[in-house]
Amino acid sequence: MGMSYYSTVYMLEFLSTERDTHITVYLTTDTTSDHLYPELPSDPRIDVLGVDHTTVTLAWKHSPTMLRFQENVQYCLLMNEKHNYKSLCAAETAIRSSGMKSPPALALSLSPYSPNPQQVMILSDGELSIISKASSGEVRQVCVGTKNTYSVPNLTPSTQYYFDVFVVNFLTNASAAYTGTFARTLEEPDPKITELKDGKVMHLVLDGRKQRLYSLQYRARHKKVQFAFQSCSGQIEVEISRDEKVLMSESFAGLRHFTLKGRVGDIYSMNLGSTEPSNASVKVQVSSLFHKPFFPVLPESLKIKSFSKLRTCDSVTIAWLGTQQMSKYCVYKKQIEEDQVWMETRNADRCLGPESRHKSHKVLCKYFHDLNLRRAVTTETIRGLKAGTVYLFDVYLIGSSGIPVRYYSRVVKTRKKC
Repeated sequence: MGMSYYSTVYMLEFLSTERDTHITVYLTTDTTSDHLYPELPSDPRIDVLGVDHTTVTLAWKHSPTMLRFQENVQYCLLMNEKHNYKSLCAAETAIRSSGMKSPPALALSLSPYSPNPQQVMILSDGELSIISKASSGEVRQVCVGTKNTYSVPNLTPSTQYYFDVFVVNFLTNASAAYTGTFARTLEEPDPKITELKDGKVMHLVLDGRKQRLYSLQYRARHKKVQFAFQSCSGQIEVEISRDEKVLMSESFAGLRHFTLKGRVGDIYSMNLGSTEPSNASVKVQVSSLFHKPFFPVLPESLKIKSFSKLRTCDSVTIAWLGTQQMSKYCVYKKQIEEDQVWMETRNADRCLGPESRHKSHKVLCKYFHDLNLRRAVTTETIRGLKAGTVYLFDVYLIGSSGIPVRYYSRVVKTRKKC
């Protein structure tokens, strides 16, 4: 600190004596402030309160500066998989040197009086965000305001993480670092294995966030085993193995039906999961009894086609493919708003049959088949509709097994003027 009653020019020179480096410099004419940098408590350690498979809970003692200047000071937490950082400056430098540029949304100017404000990667929205991702692991940062506890979510099981907490003055960009800590998340427990009974349908709800895999087992009663998976909502990932050898692995939305050949008494293991963070559901059926078909013979495509030229103010014509077997087809319609189209088609439960529909939605049921698959197509004109209105059309195929298969919904809007 220097005193002068005249206009004075100060010149500062910085020389790195060992290697290239980054530094931070803080200059001020306010000499009344006792503490230019935030203070640390007498015990600056970070305590690990709890560890599980995907979460680590941390706590630290309050900074004396936080108790006096709450409106300008925040705690910011940094997490990575390599090591601890002794300062926020060191952490920012490491992230910059990795070649990771900060997106504009993550850069926050902390020096409004400077003509060329420095920008630092600080987040103040309370959301843990990835600010750097490399082969050596990702770096995440979050500012938690005045809270001195935080549970770090969405971690990988059986992984060591390093945690640093900084108390930051957002007016000056000055910060102080707590003593960093580390913790290793717990190993993921073996999933519970459920035994499948021959021919019995099991309906599973898969949580895309918490329970990543659902494990099933089936003991073959014959050499050939038939498997059926019907995705009711969301996209499903299925893996089937025998004697620890993977026989098939596939992700799908819809219906899958196939046969595997082995020996009597073989044990088949199935792992099912959702490929998305949201929940998904699936119906599973496994059997060695081939005289009891699971699902009806399916057409080449389960899409419903509509004809724009045949669309009028009060009618719509749709078509769908059939099969060589005589089957029952039921058509349903539902009036919806234009802004409901995405929700109705995205969240539809494909496992629900006509019994779940309101009686007023039913249009007709008809039997149809054709030995020539090229001609196995049927059309239907639905009349009595409102002009300029959006309708959702569904077709259900009901075969000899009695299990309904729902075609993909079709949305059609009637003409406004005719």
